[in-house]
Amino acid sequence: MKRIVVTGSLGQIGTELVVYLRKIYGVDNVLATGRRLKDPNNIAVTSGEFKIMNVGVPKDIGEVCAAYKADAIIHLAGVLSANAEKDPALAWETNMIGLYNVLEVARELRLAVFFPSSIAAFGPSTPADNTPQDTLQRPTTMYGVTKVAGELLSDYYAMRYEVDVRGLRFPGIISYEAEPGGGTTDYAVHIYWEAIRKAAYTSYIAKGTLMDMMYMPDALDAVTKLMEADPAKLKHRNCFNITAMSFDPEKLADSIRKYIPDFVLDYDVDPIRQRIANSWPNSLDDSCARAEWGYSPKYDLDAMTRDMLEKIRVKLGK
Repeated sequence: MKRIVVTGSLGQIGTELVVYLRKIYGVDNVLATGRRLKDPNNIAVTSGEFKIMNVGVPKDIGEVCAAYKADAIIHLAGVLSANAEKDPALAWETNMIGLYNVLEVARELRLAVFFPSSIAAFGPSTPADNTPQDTLQRPTTMYGVTKVAGELLSDYYAMRYEVDVRGLRFPGIISYEAEPGGGTTDYAVHIYWEAIRKAAYTSYIAKGTLMDMMYMPDALDAVTKLMEADPAKLKHRNCFNITAMSFDPEKLADSIRKYIPDFVLDYDVDPIRQRIANSWPNSLDDSCARAEWGYSPKYDLDAMTRDMLEKIRVKLGK
């Protein structure tokens, strides 16, 4: 990648990925875009160029990418799991039509594309523990349906039109920089903020609910490593399982108590997000990512907890 356009750049991943990419490729070589400018103080906006671009409008994508002389699109724009259940029609329109439009522009302009899939691409009939790279994918959520369909559509464009599309099945992503955007795993971000503010948190995910997670620095590194990997070594382009840790709310609370001993966790389970969580794997097999392009996360649970609490204290002035 040399000249990169990022969609959904004001979201949880996009905010930090834009800054990360600008450090690697140069400020002038990474363009942040979004459907609207929600926060002019977002670091993706203040650290370089930002343009309004609607992925629902192919002309918008084509004109921006052509004018910028882009060679890659990092396509992060999308509706996340819990919000997708509230508005399935919006999720389909944004997640599927947006991806189709991006792939069409990539075909026409010969651009590389990064597509973020998710553990939501699996379902209750998928093996729950150490979920294989290649396995049954029958999700029971609209978000999951769009991710499976997106993986297949990306594979089609790679095979039919030789578009260089690569992707990752992200677990829950934990970060202190931007507010979460309506995902089921967001409790694992909120809990740290409330641990600093109140030494207490009420979880909407039930005790004992295991889900795969990773810390944002490892996610950013994974995107870049995959997109720069030798294509001859990639057997699975869309999409690689990646993970760093698997835990339930109690295990996460235990990690927090190593630094905040009086931290209290209780529960008020949200049935919609709990149903979504129950349909996802407990843990993923990421051996293909490790073998094919050298994926190797640096953070385990306690290292992540220590860093999250330190960074949030700085943000809150505590």
